[in-house]
Amino acid sequence: MIAYLNGTVELIEADNVVIDVNGVGYNVMISGSTADKMPGIGSNVKIYTYTCVREDAFNLFGFLTRDELSFFKLLISVSGIGPKGGLSILSVMSPDDLRFAILAGDSKALAKAPGVGKKTAERLVLELHDKISSDDLISLGGGEISASDNLSDTSSSARDEAVAALAALGYSSGDALKAVRKVISSDPKVSDDTETILKLALKELF
Repeated sequence: MIAYLNGTVELIEADNVVIDVNGVGYNVMISGSTADKMPGIGSNVKIYTYTCVREDAFNLFGFLTRDELSFFKLLISVSGIGPKGGLSILSVMSPDDLRFAILAGDSKALAKAPGVGKKTAERLVLELHDKISSDDLISLGGGEISASDNLSDTSSSARDEAVAALAALGYSSGDALKAVRKVISSDPKVSDDTETILKLALKELF
């Protein structure tokens, strides 16, 4: 199937974009967040695609990063969530926030996404929890820390506990993750101490 399109942006709407590739216009369905990040009309763009073929339709779903495409595939692997539902979720939550919410078992955060009720959110956590590694949270989005740093189990646990504590205090999962990642990146020596990570992360957030 079509892995990606590399062409000129001809039209951008809230939920779809038309990409001209050598004179052929491809209509690609996108999330709201992708629409916000698209370059202007006439600009060149590379968009990664997922092809959905049904008896009555042939649809392309597009993403600006491989990471978002990969997470989209995880979302639609959950029973009850189709391609349009996956796009709807990604319109309001980034892959970073989704990963943390799932690992933290935060079904309430997931249930805030359009079309995702309490039961669907709980199903997301149940079915995807084991498919996401805590190491994924270290290497997201070109962050300062990479999975190759080989953090110990203790370090990983301390980091996760600090992020969970910040979330419990009311901070968004994305902001909590960024603050903790910055703290550990600045001083790897604190990576085994949950309390120290938490204190320093709170200073970053204030």
